[in-house]
Amino acid sequence: MDRHLKWQAQGKFTEIVEPGTLRFLGFGRLLLSKGEQYSEETGDREWVLDVFAGSCTVKIERDSAAPTEFKQVGGRDSVFDGPPAMVYIPISSRYTITVISEKFDAGLFSAPAKTALAPALLANGSVTAKEVGASNWKRTVYTALGEDVPAERLLAGETLNPAGNWSSYPPHKHDRNNPPGEAVLEEIYFFRIRPSQGYGFIWTYTAPGDPDGFSTVFPVEDGDTVLLPKGYHPVVAAPGYELHYAWVLAGEERRYGAWADDPRHAWVRNLK
Repeated sequence: MDRHLKWQAQGKFTEIVEPGTLRFLGFGRLLLSKGEQYSEETGDREWVLDVFAGSCTVKIERDSAAPTEFKQVGGRDSVFDGPPAMVYIPISSRYTITVISEKFDAGLFSAPAKTALAPALLANGSVTAKEVGASNWKRTVYTALGEDVPAERLLAGETLNPAGNWSSYPPHKHDRNNPPGEAVLEEIYFFRIRPSQGYGFIWTYTAPGDPDGFSTVFPVEDGDTVLLPKGYHPVVAAPGYELHYAWVLAGEERRYGAWADDPRHAWVRNLK
């Protein structure tokens, strides 16, 4: 499994992480122009639409209920220009995205599910923003699809790193069933960089003694995707370049914050 994927457009919708590549998560990127539509059936997977740039309407049709339509979803110019707007789309649905801005850029993330829950618009006051960390590992974390929104597996949000700063720090992982602290949750990061010629790094590594251990540093550029089936995964932005990543989690439990810090580096939480 290739855990570091470079962006290559393949039409309006590009499937970046095909379902089955990871145990739970799938991911694709949608690029459309004004007036264009994209329709698909969810099948036995729940979905979350993350509008990276532009705006759209989203119509969701289900056999068991009247259609739901969310108008004017999104509106920011880029992921660096404010909090996200997302839409939760349940299983056994057909959704249609209609673009109302000149350009439109979005991510579609999915995970297997069995329960047909209600669609939900996650925007404005329903998105929480939190300044996390200290010193040069301070960043902004937006949580849109949190535990307060009914879903079966998916959790979703975005993180914005100032230039030169670290995030996912201190290094943490969520790959062991070790209650009450840690749960099994795989993750996908989709990166954007401003200015776009910039870069950052992510170090993915496992705990000492892991029988399937690894330690890999990936340089990440604008549009890269990194798969995180297991292990610690700290991120850093190069000086002069803001770094942003959309993050989506899915796993055996649905608990945001169910992770374990690398015990060698957990002490930095006490820094102010």
